Amino acid sequence: MAAPTDVPAATLAERLESAWYGTGRAPWWTFPLAALYGALTALRGGLYRLGVLRSVRLPVPVVVIGNLSVGGTGKTPVTIAVADALRRRGHVPGVVSRGYGGSQRGPMLLGDSPDPAQVGDEPCLIRASGVAVAIGRDRPAAAQLLIEAGCDVVIADDGLQHYRLARDVEICVIDGVRRFGNRRLLPAGPLREPMSRLQRVDFRICNGGVVANGDVPMELAGGRARALVDGHFRPLADFSGQAVHAVAAIGHPQRFFASLRTQGLQVIEHAFPDHHAFSPDDLSFGDGTPVLMTDKDAVKCRLFPQAHWWSVPVQAVLPEAFFDDLDGRVRRARPR
Repeated sequence: MAAPTDVPAATLAERLESAWYGTGRAPWWTFPLAALYGALTALRGGLYRLGVLRSVRLPVPVVVIGNLSVGGTGKTPVTIAVADALRRRGHVPGVVSRGYGGSQRGPMLLGDSPDPAQVGDEPCLIRASGVAVAIGRDRPAAAQLLIEAGCDVVIADDGLQHYRLARDVEICVIDGVRRFGNRRLLPAGPLREPMSRLQRVDFRICNGGVVANGDVPMELAGGRARALVDGHFRPLADFSGQAVHAVAAIGHPQRFFASLRTQGLQVIEHAFPDHHAFSPDDLSFGDGTPVLMTDKDAVKCRLFPQAHWWSVPVQAVLPEAFFDDLDGRVRRARPR
């Protein structure tokens, strides 16, 4: 059997995707690597529990949002929704992010118009929602910038496995359609940590699909397209029956394509790697057909917009009872 270096990257990615979420079988070499990965993950977790590796405790409550599996599960819309809900309940939340995909190591407090090439696309999208955002590979140091700016709650985006930052509430976001695939650890499966990790989180949010017992149901609501040129909105229904180029550089692009098809659009798919840095040539299809993209991708394309380019913003819809419960936990976590 071919060694991993003998397999073209695209073919290998497709093969792993089929093994993780379909009927394919993972290559033989992924199993010993998964065992090694699992041992290192368990060792690291044990060192933190024993205090050999120390977590940094901030003087404000910390809410961590993440997932157990790689790929897109809807963490960013959840982060925005949680920040908005806490703000409506009297808190001053701020979001800390590693800034994946950006060149800036940080720590850095984002301004009103951050550059996604420097700080990453997801922090830019979160900042556009009106919440304070700080990025940095040293997340405790970045979080301190939020506290100095007046935030009284820190939300850690994609921080479930970042144990250096102590947390008061953990939220795991689950793709309700794909769930946990074959339930194996990387690279034999899509899991960053074993399934037993779910027993230690405070909330499990299920994004669409079949909601398991104990999960908080969530839907992504859209229905409108926004022009990149001037920001005006247009109902997605206006595109019904038309061919559109659908562009997605997210962890699970098929979810975006499927959502457009449910609106009656004839989708021409263009899937790019997650966090892809777009250039105008990437979106020059030469036919004048409308180009629709996710909001996360649009933040990287607004410097060179075209009249027929549109973003499709979505909002995480969650039960108010969930936000009320979260609010109560945050208040109880405040230092006395």
